[in-house]
Amino acid sequence: MAAGDWYLLQKPEFVRALQTLAPKEVRLVIEKLNLLLQDPSPDGHTRCHVRHMGVPLYRLRCGAYRIFYRFERPYICVLALRRRDQDTYSGELDAALPDGAAVPPLVANAAAEAVVPQAETAPSAYWERWLAPQPPPSRPLPEPITPELLRLLSIPPEFHARLLPIKTQEELLDCPGVPDEYLLLIDQHMFERPLVAVLQQPDYLLSDVEDLLRYREGELAGFLLRLSPEQESYVTRGLRSGGPTLLKGGPGTGKSTIALYRVRALQEELRRQGRAEMRLLLTTYTNALVRSCEQLLRQLPGVDMRCVEVQTADRLIYQLLDGLGEPPRPLTAPEEQQLFGEALERVRLAGSASERQPLGQLLERLGPEYLRRELTQVIMARQIGSLEEYLQAPRPGRRVALSPQQRRAVWALYEAFVALLGQYGRETWQQVRARAAAWAAAGLLPPCYDAVIVDEAQDLDPAALRLLVSLCRDPRLLFITADANQSIYGNGFSWTDVHEWLRFRGRTSVLTVNYRSTREIGEAARAYLRAQAAGELDGERESYERRYEHSGPVPALRRVASRTEEVDLLRRFLPAAAHELRLGIGACAVLTPTVRAGQVLAEELRAQGVPARFMRGQELDLQAAGVKVLTLQSAKGLEFPVVALAGFTEGGWHQRALAAPSEEERDELLAIDRRTLFVGMTRAMRALLVVMPQASNSPLLEGFDSAYWNVA
Repeated sequence: MAAGDWYLLQKPEFVRALQTLAPKEVRLVIEKLNLLLQDPSPDGHTRCHVRHMGVPLYRLRCGAYRIFYRFERPYICVLALRRRDQDTYSGELDAALPDGAAVPPLVANAAAEAVVPQAETAPSAYWERWLAPQPPPSRPLPEPITPELLRLLSIPPEFHARLLPIKTQEELLDCPGVPDEYLLLIDQHMFERPLVAVLQQPDYLLSDVEDLLRYREGELAGFLLRLSPEQESYVTRGLRSGGPTLLKGGPGTGKSTIALYRVRALQEELRRQGRAEMRLLLTTYTNALVRSCEQLLRQLPGVDMRCVEVQTADRLIYQLLDGLGEPPRPLTAPEEQQLFGEALERVRLAGSASERQPLGQLLERLGPEYLRRELTQVIMARQIGSLEEYLQAPRPGRRVALSPQQRRAVWALYEAFVALLGQYGRETWQQVRARAAAWAAAGLLPPCYDAVIVDEAQDLDPAALRLLVSLCRDPRLLFITADANQSIYGNGFSWTDVHEWLRFRGRTSVLTVNYRSTREIGEAARAYLRAQAAGELDGERESYERRYEHSGPVPALRRVASRTEEVDLLRRFLPAAAHELRLGIGACAVLTPTVRAGQVLAEELRAQGVPARFMRGQELDLQAAGVKVLTLQSAKGLEFPVVALAGFTEGGWHQRALAAPSEEERDELLAIDRRTLFVGMTRAMRALLVVMPQASNSPLLEGFDSAYWNVA
């Protein structure tokens, strides 16, 4: 909300403290914030300067409380809400910032350097504590949890019976069946964080003070993260240039948040052009993120949501084709594998022995799964329409070279597969996307958006991206974010091969600061990916200095002899790391290679007293209590403070590439699996543990350099 040309920012500490107030007190806080927006300058009475902090800091009287804040035009940042007592004016609240600590600037400056705290690398003592056989001594609560306190904190009655007997902080943070948001509310009430720690928390935009009430009542899921100076400089970059804009960045650099702010910038540009009516499209990569993006956009001042459509690419494609009276009928993964098997059997039995020989050699060399992916990810996804085109087509992302004779054999298999699909009236998802792109090229799906923003484009089939580009009326109003390192599916396409508009020369920007993970986690993950012989890092981005907002303990690799040992390791690590970070057990995630591995680990963790639940991608509930166990594939786009990669002790996922019929296919599968593990590692924000089987000889276990990893 702006008043007197001021905008409000807030720290998570303030938002959590507000949850502990009675409704009458919340209303008083809102009134005081509205007054603060008129004039935040100290007056020596209601607004006073806090001395000895090392940075300009102020407090505002608010009944029995004091609101602590900073300001620098045009921003006022609300840090914390503290009950008025002697500590409000002395002690740790007024302790100066430690030497070397840095406070991010409030005002964005395109030329400003991102602030990177230069904390020393944490010693191995972290892992000695986190993996200790016995937990550290418990910390008693300073006051009992009472029914009155729980009512004051608005904790739902169904959780009271679990919370009332709790006596220690560890019991509180591990309390099963209670969402983390309630556990952290109680923890903050019991143990306030020093302001020097609050200053390092991220800033969130408060577009309307009344949103505090909506958030408290559960009508608002969260607040929009405020951009850093580096990020803000990219919001309007290239907006009035001669073509589309590409924004690249590694995990945690904030590409998706910048995409949200770009929506506002595009609307402002269209209004400047005199456009009263407009239609914008933002595509994201999971259904779970669609609702989140919509809510965050509503909080951004100046965004008219009546003009914005947020969709996944596949959902949009389904709606477009359905609107033409030709709804897709895509195969499920098991159905696709079964139908491919039928096609393979038909081709095996057809023709003479000499005609069958090339396919037989390919099967012996590469295996059926490689050939299935050749059909779906190369021929179908890239809309290759004839044998002649396939014979000449590059196959980026596929390391096994195919001779013309072998390509003819693959094409015969493709034709048999397509014939079976037609016979059953079904399609692969690659065909659905290709059909939509072809219809758009033929004019059946004309451009219908004034601006299009595509987030995480590297995870889209070329056909899907081609369609999204063709739906935009003006190439100058195309905005694409991408990171080749995070591409799980290895599409490896060239931008100009997708669409002639996608020429980004002079309009490509690279984000260099990681705001999610610690320096130690980010560099360890990159070192692991870099260990791959062929190299998967984007050479262009390697010329840029990588910077980080946070520092912490180096991640750890532990090898185990059995699943029992693995579960015991996780039982010790997850709660210990969460406790030290003052987080509930729900801040932890275990990422596994397969659904079965996740289900087994969740069950065995529960048997050891650790609340854990396996979640498939479509049933993901980040607000659920307990440890989230999910597959590496489902973790794309998510982040968790504490992460363990586990579940490799059985099932052979880490060794599947070794069974490939050829060295070329083995290298290609290893590249895919290594990228998948890299994506999983970069989901971790503060603590990361990788658990691998002791006896494995998989190359995936190579690359854990002791210069970056705590290896024991």
